[in-house]
Amino acid sequence: MAAARPALPSSPTSLLLARSISAPDLATAPTWRRPRRWLVAAAGAGALAASASAPAASMLLRDGGATLLVTAGAYSLVRAFDALTERRLVQQSLSRKVVHVLSGVFFMASWPLFSNSTGARFFAAVVPFLNCARLLTYGLGFYSDEALVKSVTREGKREELLRGPLYYVIVLLIIVLVFWRDSPIGIISLSMMSGGDGFADIVGRRFGSLKLPFNDKKSWVGSAAMFISGFLLSALMLSYFSWLGYIQVSWDQAIGKLVLVALAATAVECIPVTDVVDDNISVPLATMLVAFLLFGNTAH
Repeated sequence: MAAARPALPSSPTSLLLARSISAPDLATAPTWRRPRRWLVAAAGAGALAASASAPAASMLLRDGGATLLVTAGAYSLVRAFDALTERRLVQQSLSRKVVHVLSGVFFMASWPLFSNSTGARFFAAVVPFLNCARLLTYGLGFYSDEALVKSVTREGKREELLRGPLYYVIVLLIIVLVFWRDSPIGIISLSMMSGGDGFADIVGRRFGSLKLPFNDKKSWVGSAAMFISGFLLSALMLSYFSWLGYIQVSWDQAIGKLVLVALAATAVECIPVTDVVDDNISVPLATMLVAFLLFGNTAH
């Protein structure tokens, strides 16, 4: 005689372990027994959205903080030399060129503070944009700031704010928006404009008694300072951004190309066209052109 089948468990707990609810049972099953799949789906979607928005919010916060920090630093730098010039601790001509050099170098060195988001360069561009608005405000006479005028102009006239200083910050704005930190073209152009042109004036005024035969406003020693300082600062900043991983530099090729770029920038700075084209326009434009022809978009 066949053995009798064991009785099925009768308790609710045993029933749940013995079988699952089949598809036809779902419609007739009590509400408390129906799977809450929509709750699981909603929780999963919420978790994914939160995980996706967290990095974006973090990058936004980082870029906003970097913008505030760099803006405050740029303003403090100019204000410091305003005070030094006003107290006659630093000559006006020296103050103007030291601000010229340090503004570009510090701004460029601050780029790694910004995130890797596609919008980071626009946050960085806020800094020269605000300086541009400031120069326009005071240069057009809406407000007066004699200390600012004395620290960044040649002759202490507010109208000068609308020439060299304004061209300078416009070039900063263009470089950060067009080239940014992953292009050697922008890095080299800004190095030549800030470091090269800046030191050419500082050294030339102090030691430049022997003038160029075709331009009595420029000196041999000033042009040499332009070439050397522009080359060295360009190499330094390329090394800086290469070390941080933004660009790759093949120095066996890059050195010779940097020499040619520095020579071209120095030659343009020597040409007696200052009354027609400001150095803050001619030097970076010439550097961009030559650097583009030699480097392209890489530093090899």
